[in-house]
Order: sequence, then structure tokens, then C-alpha cells
Amino acid sequence: MSTYRLDRLLAPRSIAVVGASPRDKSVGGAVLRNLRDGGFSGPLAVVNPAYAEIDGLPTVTSLSALPSAPDVVVVTVPPQAVPQVVQDAAEIGASAAIIITAGLGHGPGSYAEAANRAARARGLRLIGPNCLGVIAPHAGMNASFSASTPARGSIALVSQSGAVAAGLLEWAARRNIGFSALASIGDQVDVDTADLLDFLALDRDTKAILLYIEQIKDARKFMSAARAAARIKPVVVMKAGRHSQGARAAATHTGALAGSDVVYDAAFRRAGLLRVFDLAELFDAAETLSRGVTVKGGRLAILTNGGGLGVLAIDRLVDLGGEPAQLSAATRSRLDAVLPPTWSKSNPVDIIGDADPARYSAALAILIEDTDNDAVLVLNVQTALGSDRETAKAVADVVVAQRSKWVHPKPVFVAWVGSGADVANTFTAAGIPHFETESDAVGAFMHRADQHRAIRNLMRTPPTLPGDFKPDSAGARRIVAQAIAEGRQWLTQTEASALMTAYDIPHTPIFIATTPEDAARLSEKIFKEGGAAALKILSPDIIHKSDVGGVRLNLEDRTAVVDEARTMNQRAKAAVPNARLEGFIVQPMVSRPNARELIVGIADDATFGPIVVFGQGGTAVEVVDDKTIALPPLDLTLAHEMIAGTRVARTLRAYRNTPAANTDAIALTIVKIAQMACDIPELRELDINPLLADEVGVLAIDARMLVKPLDRPAGETPRTRLAIRPYPGQWERQLTLADGMRVFVRPVRPEDEPLFVPFLQATTQEDLRLRFFAPIKEFGHDFLARLTQIDYARAMALVAFEEKSGQIIGVVRLHSDANFEEGEYAILLRSDLKGRGLGWKMMELIMEYGRAEGLKRISGQVLHDNVTMLRMCQELGFTIVQDSQDESLFVVSYDLQAEKTG
Repeated sequence: MSTYRLDRLLAPRSIAVVGASPRDKSVGGAVLRNLRDGGFSGPLAVVNPAYAEIDGLPTVTSLSALPSAPDVVVVTVPPQAVPQVVQDAAEIGASAAIIITAGLGHGPGSYAEAANRAARARGLRLIGPNCLGVIAPHAGMNASFSASTPARGSIALVSQSGAVAAGLLEWAARRNIGFSALASIGDQVDVDTADLLDFLALDRDTKAILLYIEQIKDARKFMSAARAAARIKPVVVMKAGRHSQGARAAATHTGALAGSDVVYDAAFRRAGLLRVFDLAELFDAAETLSRGVTVKGGRLAILTNGGGLGVLAIDRLVDLGGEPAQLSAATRSRLDAVLPPTWSKSNPVDIIGDADPARYSAALAILIEDTDNDAVLVLNVQTALGSDRETAKAVADVVVAQRSKWVHPKPVFVAWVGSGADVANTFTAAGIPHFETESDAVGAFMHRADQHRAIRNLMRTPPTLPGDFKPDSAGARRIVAQAIAEGRQWLTQTEASALMTAYDIPHTPIFIATTPEDAARLSEKIFKEGGAAALKILSPDIIHKSDVGGVRLNLEDRTAVVDEARTMNQRAKAAVPNARLEGFIVQPMVSRPNARELIVGIADDATFGPIVVFGQGGTAVEVVDDKTIALPPLDLTLAHEMIAGTRVARTLRAYRNTPAANTDAIALTIVKIAQMACDIPELRELDINPLLADEVGVLAIDARMLVKPLDRPAGETPRTRLAIRPYPGQWERQLTLADGMRVFVRPVRPEDEPLFVPFLQATTQEDLRLRFFAPIKEFGHDFLARLTQIDYARAMALVAFEEKSGQIIGVVRLHSDANFEEGEYAILLRSDLKGRGLGWKMMELIMEYGRAEGLKRISGQVLHDNVTMLRMCQELGFTIVQDSQDESLFVVSYDLQAEKTG
């Protein structure tokens, strides 16, 4: 349902409380008092058959006795009574119910399941159960049992824990920080984090969003909502249970390396969210977000009256990945003019312990104007030589003054160590983020810098994959399907080799021998070419061959192969008595003296589905535990980031007489593995260990692949296992226009950005105005990124290329609403190609896409003077009506479901 009726939940016109009580310690009574004290101005009803009135308000015996349906029903009755109350609320037409009651259970047969079933039948939205409640200060609603009512503000909090929500609420009250919304969602039987992210992303009162998460139930839904919200406003997340994943039995090294929390961490990074790890960090993030601070980079200038404190701040900054700002010669000269000769001459700018307010003001004004830093941190330690209160007032005056002077004022953070409440109040009144220690202040600065970096990464254009990478995904799927049909989970070495061949992953050839003598015969060719042989046990029941002595290397003659094969069989039988021994694997030894041993593979996460793992390989891979994790699909930029995130990345550089490894080849292999995860959902675990990497390229030495049939309900596509929807290649089309022009249409890709510039330049300003409703003079990266970087889970842009030239000649896009009911379309053709039938064909194609996605309607806004578009819509069967809010626009719409059933 997503955002359906959430507008009424967070801005209700009327509210009913079911279960309110006059008892002082009752939850229902606390909710009722908060609603009245919070200033809710609409009708407030109380339902309790046991009392005639409560706190001066008359009661009714049931919801059905109310004269009209309330927008929101707050439920505080015992667990066994909740399903009936929810059914009553649904039947009278309420929009949402907040179930504060705990103890409803989980799963089939529970009170929670019964309540959800009753609500869904009538479209009633549910918050909870087992929650603190919902607070919407801008609507005057405090439907919770919190100890206080927050002020109006611009931060929204969505929390799966009522305790965390209550704690942040009380902390914010002391800091004069307000909220646009606070939702404690408890057990999430209906409304979840993703639903509220979708709503709050477009909420005008919300400038930033804080999330407290314990678990995610629908990974694709969450990732889609999070990525969309993070592009619009800052989203900060704290995830609990970092060390509760437990030790599961993993059949592969890759599976053992992948733990629950590291997967969540990878998902948050991919979505552009800033993760914090404790309440202190969450509070610090709230402090900076509430002040509207925007940081454009990681260069920090530090102003202090204590050198030691400044050095501690620099240490913390570097630890967190920030950069101490460099002072230019011009800046040093200006500082020399206002500071005593003994100042530090570098960053941190130590203005000496006797610094007075005037010295602070003069130095701060210079640092604010310095373009070589992205923010300034002002530190102060109280001494007998100066007043911390007067200095704080002077600093606040400088910061406030620069806000009126600059369009984009320089961010300033402060930490007055050991100061009192009066200093904090000074900074709060001036809207300056203030902290108790230099470490907290630096951490808060880095939160904003990291947030900016994450958003830039979301908008970055990845490099293009090599054009010759065309995997044989159909052939690979046939191999996997055959293994599953035979009831096998592990692919044979031959099958694993075939899959690597299908995805163009370089690997050593393998030869299968059934007897020791057969192994010796197969080794002869290797020996004749001057090489040595590797011998490995072949058994579907022995996955880690080296653990049972099932690997022998550097065998140089026939006798050695026969002897080792016989001994290997004996060792394997002793170690795993019931193992099926099917023979031996013979491979040529590889001589790559400069090679580093890596691991790359696929693991299966219970929440996020397939994940890609990269790190240091070898037999001690789990002990070393050097890895990074990412969610497929991947591009080369993301793959290079995975490499850089490991310790082994340092050894991939050149050192002494060892040349640098080919990291481009490593990154491409990671992308190929990620594509394999997208194409073959039955492939649950994969190990390539070791993957040798040197200056020549990469070579897979050993691979294990675990397959299982899909356990999704019938009718769902295999790709639903992926948390991020991959490139939808099924929408590629070949078109031929009436005049014979051949056109290739496919979904847009981020790497298409350079191709959009000549396309837009070849389109007239009038056509651009009709498409974008405003003149478009420049085609910068941010503008183009919005056109080329989309989330296929909720949007589609089909790009038409002239086959002969490869140039873009048209684009049609469709963006679904958060409820996945209606999609808004837009279309733009190169001006010289209008009237040749391309627009008609592309509109038909995007309508076909909308039907396939299950959308009910497709609609768009068209300017009155866009006669060509209006005529085409009329001919296609669109309904055309005047926009009720803008006289210059028509709203055109088409009922996709009516056509489907007609």
C-alpha cells in the first residue's frame, strides 16, 4: 500500500481514542492527555463503555456510535480486543489506526494477523502494534504516551523502538530541537519504514530523516524507498543488533564471510544513507541536521585557544577520513595581521590561551572567507584570562552575520569544553551546532561530509563495460537447471568451469579422471609441455578439499600422480567415511610468481538476497576476514570501491620488484560475478578461491557453486530475489519507422549521460520548454544524472537510438507513484524527427510497460500550446481535462486496466 492514507495519519482532521482510562498510569489516559495538551484542534472522541466521561470528555460505547468516522483511531485496549476494534474502525471508514497495545503475537493465528486482515479488507492503515505512537507537531497531534510533546521542526524520526524514540524526544527537548514527525512503528504489521520514507521524502515540512532499524522485512521495497529519499534529503540510519547474527553453518568461504550486519552496512551505503552506530552519534546527527547545516566536502579548519585540543581534533578528523584544511599564503598573511606572533601558523589555528572575544571574531571571519576549507570548527577551553560566555556570543555574532552576507554560508561547528548551559543556549539561539567535546564535533562534521559524498556517489556516472562482454546467460541457466532437476546442490567441477566460461572469467582448465591411472594418463600432456600437475579429490560430499588432504600440488611425473592419487583416496575415506569418491581433478600448475591470492563470490542473505563478496583469498580466508560486500547489480566504479575497501588492496599496488596487479581486470571479474547473481537466481553460493591477480590479469584456480530451486511463490519472477532491480534487458526493442529508419530502443543506463548532451543540443528551445515547462540553458551533470540514473523498481526511461549513427533521437519515461497504482509519463523527441511516427511507437511501448508493471493508470501534464502532444494523446485514447490548479496545463490520463479487461 505504501503511502496510501498516510496523509491522514500525519495530518488528521479528527481522532478517536479507544481504551482511554481515567487511571493515572494507564497508557490510554496518557495518550488522551498528550492529545489534549499537544494542541490538537479537531474533534477528539473517547471510546470506553465503562465510563460516561473521562477527563471532562464524554465517552461513547463503541466506534460505531460516533456521528462520523475519525481519520485516526488510537487503540490501547487489551490484545484480545484489538482485532474487533480494528474491524470496527475499518467498517466505519477510518483512515488509520495506531495500535499501541503490545502482546498481539506474530504470524498466522495471532491477534496481529487478525487485525491486519480486518484492516486490509477496507484499506485501513495500521501503525504498530507494540509502539510508542505517532507525533505530528505541525498538525498539533501527539498520539503517543511520550513524556513530552516536541516542538515543531524539520526532522522526522521513524523508529522500530519506542524506547529509542522516547529517548531522542527527551534529548531534543533539552536542545530546543523540533520535529516534523515522529513515528514509532513497532511490529510493522502494515506501515513500515519504507512506506514512511516514501511519504516523508516528499513532505515539505521534513528536511531530514532519522531512522532506527532493527530489521527490514522487504529489502527491495526498502532499498527503492531509501534510494529515492536519499536523493532528495539527508537520511541517517542506526541499525541495532550488529553482533547478533550468530554463527550459521556456511558451506563456502564466501558464505562464512557474509554476516548479517555487514550486509546491512553494504545496503545502507548503496542507498546513500549515512549510518551511525550509537545514540550519541544519532543525537549528534540530529544536532547538525536540525540546524540545516550543509557540508560540501571533508576539509575542516580548526580554530582553538588550546593547541592540545586542536591536535586531538585533527587526530579524530583523520581517523574518520576527513582532511585538515591547508592554509594558503594569503590566509596566513591575513591571520598574521590580527593574531599575536605566537599563533600556530598552521591548521589547527591555535590563537593562544589568552584569546579574547575580539581575537576569536577576527580569526573566525578570515577562516569563514577562506575557500580552501569546507567548514570551520571553533574550540574553546575556559581559562582565567577570558570569558567563555562573551567569547561564545562573539562567535555566534560572526556566524549569524555571514549568513546574511553569503547565499551559501560556511558551516561552523563549535565545542566549548566544560561550559555551562548559558553557553549552549547562546549557540542554540543562533542555530549553531554545538557539542560537548572536540571528538563529538568532528564526528558531526564528518557525518555531513559523508552524507554529501554518499549523495555524490549516487549521482555519479559509472564507466561503460567492455562491449565484448556478452555472457551466455541462457547456457549457464541450462546447466544450473539440469543440476537442480537431478536433485543436486553442488555443481560439478566441469559445470562450474562451464559457468565461468559462459561469463568470460579466465580459469585454469580441468580434466576429470576416474582412477589413479587415468589421472596419470591425463597428466602426461602437462608433463610433455614442461609443466607440473595439480591433483584434487573429486567428491560431491567434500567441499573443502584441502581440509581432508585432498589437494596435492607440483607433481612432476606419472609415478608421483599415481602414488598421490591412491594415498589421497585413503585419506578422504578416513576423513569422510560416507563420502562418494568419484575420482580426481587434474589441472596444470600455474606459474604466476607475482600473483596475489584473492577471493570473489556470491552469498545468499536472508534479507537482501544475493550479495557479492570480495577480499583476500587463500586457505586462511575466514581467519584473515578481509572482505567487502556489495549488493548486485554492480558497475566498474562500485567494483573498484569494493577493492579499495579491503586491506589486501594495498598489496595490489606495486612494491619492491613486484609490479602492480591489474585492478581493472579484478573489477571486471567482480562485475561479471554480480551479473551472474542477477541472471541465475538459483545460484545461492559461489566461491572463486583463489583468484590469482597480477600485472597480466586474473585467473580463477578453484570454484565451488551451490544451487537451489527458487522458493518464491509461483508467478513471481526470479529477479525478485534481488534487493536492487537490475537492468531490465527484456525491454530492448528493434523498431522500424514508416520511412524505413531503423531504431534501437532500450532502458536508459547511467553511462548514457554523455550521449544526452548532443541529443538535447539538437532539440529546439521550444521543444525543451514544452517538455520541462521551463527554458533549459545548461546541461550540467546534476541535471543529466536525474535523466540517466533511475531506480528500475519504480521508474523506466526508454531511450531510442538511430541504429546507423548510434545517436539518441528520443526518450520516453514513466515514474510510478509510491503506491504503484499510477505512473506519470513524459516524452521528448529530437526536433528534426517529429512527425515520423517515433513518438507514437514510444508511447505505445511505455504504455505496454505500464501494463506489465501492473499500473492502473498512466497520466501526464501537457502545456496548452503543446498541440502535437495533445493531438497524439487524443488519438491514443487518453482522457484530457483542464488542470484544476494551473490554467496553463491539461492533465491527460489513460486507464490501463480498463483496456486490459475490455
